[in-house]
Amino acid sequence: MKWHEMGQGELLKITKTSMNEGLTEKEAEKRRGKYGVNELSEGERTSALALFFSQFKDFMVLVLLAATLISGFLGEYIDAIAIIAIIFVNGILGFFQERRAERSLEALKELSAPQVTVLRDGRWIKVASKELVPGDVVRFMSGDRIGADLRLLDTKSLEIEESALTGESLPVSKHSEAIQADEVSLGDLENMAFTGTLVTRGSGSGVVIGTGMNTAMGKIADMLESAGKTVTPLQRKLEELGKILIVAALFLTILVVGTGVFQGHDLYNMFLAGVSLAVAAIPEGLPAIVTVALSLGVQRMIKQKSIVRKLPAVETLGCASIICSDKTGTMTQNKMTVTHVWSEGEIWNVTGVGYNPEGSFTMNGRDIQVKNHKSLQQVLLFGALCNSSSITQEAGEFRLDGDPTEGALLIAAKKAGFTDRYLDGHFKIIEEFSFDSSRKMMSVIVEDTNGKRFVITKGAPDVLMKRSVHTLKQGKREPFTKDRIKETGSVLEKLASQALRTIAVAFKPLKNGENPTIEKAESNLTFVGLLGMIDPPRPEVKQAIKECREAGIKTVMITGDHVMTATAIAKDLSLLPRHGKVIDGQQLNELSQEELTNIVEDVYVFARVSPEHKLKIVNAYQENGHIVAMTGDGVNDAPAIKQADIGISMGITGTDVAKEASSLILVDDNFATIKSAIKEGRNIYENIRKFIRYLLASNVGEILVMLFAMLLALPLPLVPIQILWVNLVTDGLPAMALGMDQPEGDVMRRKPRHPQEGVFARGLGWKVVSRGFLIGIATLAAFMFIYHRNPEALAYAQTVAFATLVLAQLIHVFDCRSERSIFDRNPFENIYLLGAVLSSILLMLVVIYYPPLQPIFHTVPILMTDWLLIIGMSAIPTFLLAGSLLTRKK
Repeated sequence: MKWHEMGQGELLKITKTSMNEGLTEKEAEKRRGKYGVNELSEGERTSALALFFSQFKDFMVLVLLAATLISGFLGEYIDAIAIIAIIFVNGILGFFQERRAERSLEALKELSAPQVTVLRDGRWIKVASKELVPGDVVRFMSGDRIGADLRLLDTKSLEIEESALTGESLPVSKHSEAIQADEVSLGDLENMAFTGTLVTRGSGSGVVIGTGMNTAMGKIADMLESAGKTVTPLQRKLEELGKILIVAALFLTILVVGTGVFQGHDLYNMFLAGVSLAVAAIPEGLPAIVTVALSLGVQRMIKQKSIVRKLPAVETLGCASIICSDKTGTMTQNKMTVTHVWSEGEIWNVTGVGYNPEGSFTMNGRDIQVKNHKSLQQVLLFGALCNSSSITQEAGEFRLDGDPTEGALLIAAKKAGFTDRYLDGHFKIIEEFSFDSSRKMMSVIVEDTNGKRFVITKGAPDVLMKRSVHTLKQGKREPFTKDRIKETGSVLEKLASQALRTIAVAFKPLKNGENPTIEKAESNLTFVGLLGMIDPPRPEVKQAIKECREAGIKTVMITGDHVMTATAIAKDLSLLPRHGKVIDGQQLNELSQEELTNIVEDVYVFARVSPEHKLKIVNAYQENGHIVAMTGDGVNDAPAIKQADIGISMGITGTDVAKEASSLILVDDNFATIKSAIKEGRNIYENIRKFIRYLLASNVGEILVMLFAMLLALPLPLVPIQILWVNLVTDGLPAMALGMDQPEGDVMRRKPRHPQEGVFARGLGWKVVSRGFLIGIATLAAFMFIYHRNPEALAYAQTVAFATLVLAQLIHVFDCRSERSIFDRNPFENIYLLGAVLSSILLMLVVIYYPPLQPIFHTVPILMTDWLLIIGMSAIPTFLLAGSLLTRKK
């Protein structure tokens, strides 16, 4: 199809759609069945069967399988079957861990899919871009990412950046007119928009003519290989740790085997014991457990309304020392409410909050009738007419479609009785000059029912005051004298000092049929009045800022608002200390990067800043060694978001560009969610440290009990099948449960973690070695006590050693929950851990007391009196060190 040559009528006819109604949901579903989901096809996924068999590719597991095969040939069938069963169960556990991680990450990808605005059944709704089908009518604006290939229907100053497709770095101006040419290159199709390209200016609408692999981007994707999986820095560290552990474990295993053979033990038995020990010593499940812990943490963060787009951000969150946060919508409710109206020297107060059109008007504490105050009526009416927002009611809740400031003006007018029906019935908008950040105002040309035309302009008060030559007095136009300007300026300062955002309203009469240019329309205005509004702080933000301060994290407010407004809000939130500095955009322009770096530690509020300033602020903090989290929502925020160590975009108000540049998306645009995400990020990292500590200390204990026995010329305290069973029972489930542990009470009262901190920092290495050493000694002591009591009952002594080792590790797991002592945490907080430990104890008792399993695991029933010895020796490694720590504290 030569879409670019078609006129609008032919285009809509071929795509069987309507500009006013779009497609019906039923028709969209039908077309989705025909054309498929609007996604690029991915490379072949690993099948479940292949994933399962990949669990047995580990070198040590292959060696163990070979050893098992040899034992089978030697007639040790029971041992061979038992070992294969244990390997199989381990494989199943590993398989489910990886599948869970995969599904968690797929769910995350689903949640962070870009959204588009589409016309369905005559209503504009937001859907995931993958739901688009050919014939859908979509609209977009600056900052949006195009979700499918479109033929444009309507454009307003539209420019799209298409470098991903064409390599052209400059944005392309777009229009909706037909292009009559046979051969047109992709870059010259100015009446079309393509999947994945970015709207950098203006707005527009278009009809979908290509989805999925039938797009220009799809043709490129067809030639690309599928991208590799993300590996986090922590996972890389653990891979390196794994290699070191393999070498250490092999060395110790060879030492154990060599010593055992030297002491006269059977070579085959020692070889099998050595391989079993190596398998137990090397935590081959560590990378899988880390992935699961990260993905489970990500799922918890999603429930707390923060979507992690890049897994490394989870680790980086624990290092954050600065949060640079937007004010509007993040620290405040983003529900602007008009509270004051000023005109002709009089000021009125307005009650009611949010977008509910219920409220009243008062003057000097008394209710007034709006109809008796013409100047008040005029300000409210003009604010509602010069407006491109709308308020809808769904399920009893009022929702804003548009800018919060315009929403506030609309609601204030509704409170005065200016309903949508009244406005539509009495006035007609002839032309709109959209708000522009360089002009700082918006204007409309309006015609009333009598055919009279006039311009209404609203915008920044200082800008409108400069463009106004008249003002109103008793409903009549008079010159805007210096005295009147001074009076207006003092009212403006008074409103700003109360943390109110102010909007000015002006108008200009026109001749019948006159349709001036934007320059002429917005000159020689008549100043009508001011509206003061506030975006109240979110009630939970003050506490969140306090908690961040206790966590060693400085909160910095960045806003485009007036300095006085920003300062008032910052003080209200207890963000700005007594000697804290406030800097505005003009001062930022005058400061060099080096000068800003030197003073930035004392700055808490940046007011009247442009998005370009954010990059300068991020660099200043980073040059001082900080790990910076930066929030943003606009296209121009993207460089600062990308430069920050943790880029945070807004889920509600954020553009697709900002979201794609970020590593974290706030679903509710709430500052308190950042604090919760940092807390969760710290907890995830601490949980990973917990199960590394647990796994390695347990493995050290297993190796040392065998090594010390060989050095003391003792029989094997554990047979190979018991070593493997201990590895299965005590490693997997409790380690996974540690990954789901709740944060410690003081996790947000610690200083941020240094980004270069090693896995064994803060004494973790010593804890691993000391606990592992004591677990080994305690197990060996229990074995020696029973063995020397009756050397003939070797199987009984081995069973006691087996039970002691299992219980010592299961008690130790509770110690791993705290950086300080086992007594610092309530053991009943983590029900998953309790379940895992109880399951492990039950499985141990089954192996010891269930007769059919006794010959397989070389166990015999333990007398009740010997359980006192086992429990006592098992508790020593944990409670001995915990007791010495408490003594040291005293």
